[in-house]
Amino acid sequence: MQDNLSEKQKKFLYILLFLSLLIRLATLGAYPLTDNTEARYAEVAQEMLASGNWIVPQLHGEKFWSKPPLSIWAASASMALLGKHEFSARLPSFLFSLLIIIIVYGLARHQRGRFFGLSTCVVLMSSVLFFVNSGALMTDAALTLGTTLSMAAFWMTIQQSSHPRGIHAYLFFAGLAIGLLAKGPVAVVLTFMPIAFWTAWKNRWQHVWTRIPWIRGLILTTVLALPWYLAAEHRSPGFLNYFLIGEHWNRFVHPGWTGDLYGSSHSHPRGTIWLFWIPAAFPWSILLPWFVFRKKRFRQALSATGHADEWTAYMVAWTLTPMVFFTFAGNILWTYVLPGLPAFSLLVAGLFSFASASPSSDDRLPSSISPLLAAGFIVPVFFAVLISAWHFYPQKNSQKYLVEAFHDLRPTMDSRLIYLFERPYSAEFYSASAAIELLHADDLYPFFQDPIQDFFAVEKRHLIHVPPELMEKLTSIGQYDEFVLLREKTDAEANPSAATPSLPTNKRQDKHHAEFCSPTGVWEMKTYWTIARKEGVQMLRNKRGMLWLVSYNGLLSAFSPLLVSDTELNCLPERRWNY
Repeated sequence: MQDNLSEKQKKFLYILLFLSLLIRLATLGAYPLTDNTEARYAEVAQEMLASGNWIVPQLHGEKFWSKPPLSIWAASASMALLGKHEFSARLPSFLFSLLIIIIVYGLARHQRGRFFGLSTCVVLMSSVLFFVNSGALMTDAALTLGTTLSMAAFWMTIQQSSHPRGIHAYLFFAGLAIGLLAKGPVAVVLTFMPIAFWTAWKNRWQHVWTRIPWIRGLILTTVLALPWYLAAEHRSPGFLNYFLIGEHWNRFVHPGWTGDLYGSSHSHPRGTIWLFWIPAAFPWSILLPWFVFRKKRFRQALSATGHADEWTAYMVAWTLTPMVFFTFAGNILWTYVLPGLPAFSLLVAGLFSFASASPSSDDRLPSSISPLLAAGFIVPVFFAVLISAWHFYPQKNSQKYLVEAFHDLRPTMDSRLIYLFERPYSAEFYSASAAIELLHADDLYPFFQDPIQDFFAVEKRHLIHVPPELMEKLTSIGQYDEFVLLREKTDAEANPSAATPSLPTNKRQDKHHAEFCSPTGVWEMKTYWTIARKEGVQMLRNKRGMLWLVSYNGLLSAFSPLLVSDTELNCLPERRWNY
């Protein structure tokens, strides 16, 4: 069955796909690396680059056994080429996702034609989880690349009438190697589980056995993946036991598994993965009831190739495998449904491809394609708006702005940034692993016995655990999400009677003015002004062009940028209004 879309109509789909990719690429560096996952992998990649140890990933200088290194290799290489920042850290995930789109397009075009391939890519790229993950520093994009390559290559090999053991047969095993280096044996399970189900369902055992070069293919997978596993075990004994038994078996079987050395378990009631699938596949997951209701017509839509039943069964098995498998897992994340989204996109696109087959009398889009275009815009546009809004609340779930404030305000390069009780991974990355972590409040005392003026970051809820005599030696700079940045007081601040600054006579001498013009107040104003000057998105102007900032004592005040500058900070201007 051939689609009847005009070239103008197909152009809409090309534009939509291009804009989705462009928005995701443009936003890779538009927001900070978030805790815990992104920042943790970024720090591991940064330490790999610094240490030169590309065999055993490291975190805090210790062995990082949580995941195989493919995503970390890619992030480290990207940082080496482009520098250490958000864009370079996230770029490999985008490239992995782009390769997935190319593979899915090739499979769909081979099956139904160019429009089918194009609409499949639009559906996939505009799914919430795929769109978000295509720019997130995680291992799931690389895993999905491996499973998608294997599943697509397997189908192409089985359906070929000539040269059954061509390049596609070996790409199947190359995909297995990619999955093993991306996330481990779970890639093999997510690949063979739907293939075994489909083979049994359609009784294709003979074809699968004769058309796939199992011996040579498995040798290829072994040659590509096994050397790293052996080298990692040799360099860090105990790796295979922790990774295979701990990260795979114990994490899968035991809810709330406490053996995780690098994060935390994600315990959910068994079966929650099916609920995760709904937002992950949004907006296309809302079409699922219609698929069930129109089952007969949907099957007809997929009958054009002569392999309708086999194709549908293969796509359904591929789609459902992550949910079926992780139904029995004790610890799950919503990203675990990602390997099934390419197949789900092929199913959704099949429906739209069938609906577009009716002739259209003009160049306007058929009514059945309009929802495709409209729904395809939802996720990319909403994500772009969300990232733009992020800048009004830039401190959420990342220590980037706290670390930048420290760099801007430290009086000397010797000043240290010290995290008390807990140091988030993003603090390590943005400080280039220079941020210090102290686990006990008593460890603070030595830092007050040297002449270096240090900065301290403490979660607000932990401030009560800081000894009162030390709190008297600290002044608050500001709060960044749940963390408060504190600065060690200068001698003048610690002994105000020894050095009391004279106030300008032409300024108001009220209580608030005295507070703002005190040494502490001047420093606080400099803090906010420096941050505002550096992060312009934090500045809000009213209709009169005044600059609005929140002062350290909670008053919302208006300042003229001409009166408050980097060279005129000895006092706040007289023109100040309480909100």
